[in-house]
Amino acid sequence: MRTTSVGVFRIATTGPGDVSGLMDVIGSGAIDPNAILAILGKTEGNGGVNDFTREYAVAALCTALAPKLGLSAKAVEQRIAFVMSGGTEGVLSPHITVFTRSEAEGPAGLSGKRLSIGMAHTRDFLPEELGRSAQITETAKAVQTAMADAGINDPADVHFVQIKCPLLTSERVAAANARGNTTATTSAYSSMAYSRGASALGVAVALDEIGADVGDEDVLRRYDLFSKVASTSSGIELMHNVVIVLGNSASSASGFVIGHAVMEDAIDASAALSALNSVGLGAAPQTTAGRTLVNIFAKAEASPDGAVRGFRHTMLEDTDISSTRHARAAVGGLIAGLAGTGAIYVSGGAEHQGPAGGGPVAAIARLSD
Repeated sequence: MRTTSVGVFRIATTGPGDVSGLMDVIGSGAIDPNAILAILGKTEGNGGVNDFTREYAVAALCTALAPKLGLSAKAVEQRIAFVMSGGTEGVLSPHITVFTRSEAEGPAGLSGKRLSIGMAHTRDFLPEELGRSAQITETAKAVQTAMADAGINDPADVHFVQIKCPLLTSERVAAANARGNTTATTSAYSSMAYSRGASALGVAVALDEIGADVGDEDVLRRYDLFSKVASTSSGIELMHNVVIVLGNSASSASGFVIGHAVMEDAIDASAALSALNSVGLGAAPQTTAGRTLVNIFAKAEASPDGAVRGFRHTMLEDTDISSTRHARAAVGGLIAGLAGTGAIYVSGGAEHQGPAGGGPVAAIARLSD
């Protein structure tokens, strides 16, 4: 088995087009651009269908990295997994998290399993396949491929699966209709939830969290079916799923570890603290006993039953502000208070990602030398 070394770098941004921080870290020699495998980012858009800060951020990063890699900007986007999550409501701070991976000399030779990362892509989907069985099945296959790429054999060692998935537009719905087919929904905004939900169910199937007999009729209906580690984010810029598996592996020589917990609802502070504890950290300050918090990744959503611990919430009834924006702000504030920083990755829309109204939360810590 090959031995890999994984690096993680959190870099603040002043806007979706700001690549200066990344270029500075590359210039210092801390990051080898050839080793970059994935970049996850939070941008200050609305997180909706028309959130073009995601596409803008990816374009800026690809353009900046192209000369460093000797590739075209388009080729850079094919080589590196980019997942931009729009929406930095409340105290959330725009930033990117860069994951690098390189071959390490000899066996890991370290105590315990260390952070590992793997990547895979599904095939392109037809619009009529989004939010349905085809997306579930193909995602499950891609998750297993990404696990193998990460050198992870045991599903229990997988702590976070980040997926970027497509959404529907009026043109895509029209294309399906022209073929005599219908889509899961004709609403572009609703399609984001269908795509996120089907992708999350694919993760759950791949990790044996649920059975493989899940189908079209279960998406956005059977909320008792979910993954405890899936994080899915939909966008207009692609028609396939990009799958990033993060976990711990004995074949990794990384100086980082990852752990996770599951929030039962949007105010489940104990679960967020459990995620920090799982990597040897407590609440702020961010450095404890030779371990330093690098980032926290979490999902957030407004509970679909309209209540949190027996009390009514109005997130689903607010026609001024999307419920996903409410949820990101609420969960972001809760986790930021525990982490001691607003530079955390909180993504809205947690359909089938953790129990209804809750969601997974994962923490990555750097170990001292």
